[in-house]
Amino acid sequence: MLKVWGRRNSLNVQKVLWLVGELGLPYEHIAAGGPFGRLNEPEYGRLNPHRRIPVVEDGNLAVWESQAILRYLAAKYSDGDLWRPDPAERAPIDGWMDWSLTVFQPDFITGIFMGYYRTPEAQRNWEAIRRAVERVGEHIRLLDGVLAGKSYLAGERFSLADIPAGSVLYRYYDLDIERPKAPNVEAWYRRLQERPAYREHIMVPYSEFKERLVY
Repeated sequence: MLKVWGRRNSLNVQKVLWLVGELGLPYEHIAAGGPFGRLNEPEYGRLNPHRRIPVVEDGNLAVWESQAILRYLAAKYSDGDLWRPDPAERAPIDGWMDWSLTVFQPDFITGIFMGYYRTPEAQRNWEAIRRAVERVGEHIRLLDGVLAGKSYLAGERFSLADIPAGSVLYRYYDLDIERPKAPNVEAWYRRLQERPAYREHIMVPYSEFKERLVY
């Protein structure tokens, strides 16, 4: 049985749990990070030298970094639909995964979720927040164009391409911020919400973070 280390309200842990749910894999969740601690324990250091979450244990193997975990689980436990065996079909999936991790998620988390939601109102840098909202809005418009005429980022089939970017949408659409009209993204978001694993692992309350800059 898999062991998934991390806290359920961490976006990177949620990505992993979403995929575990999609694959129907039995797992044991071990709360770690934030108020749960454990990251400085010797046992955890042996699993992940960087002492960050998530980590997945699969037998004697420990896999760390959320995107690496997604690829590992899809390669080992899926039938090839989620992460295609053909390199030409897999390349755009990897592209969207990496773009989400390096561009979309950081702009949302740092600029909006941390800068706006988690920062006490009196300490907010409103100019930086407005720039972040505009920047993330540009990303949403880009996704809206990409999704024109297709159901998912990599085509008509759900794949790993949808998980990193799709994980951000719940908080993005839940926050009281300005958002551009993006009918294709909104339709994609509705399709993701129809997936039981998305509802269980991504649509998780996060109010404990409100106006809290520290864990």
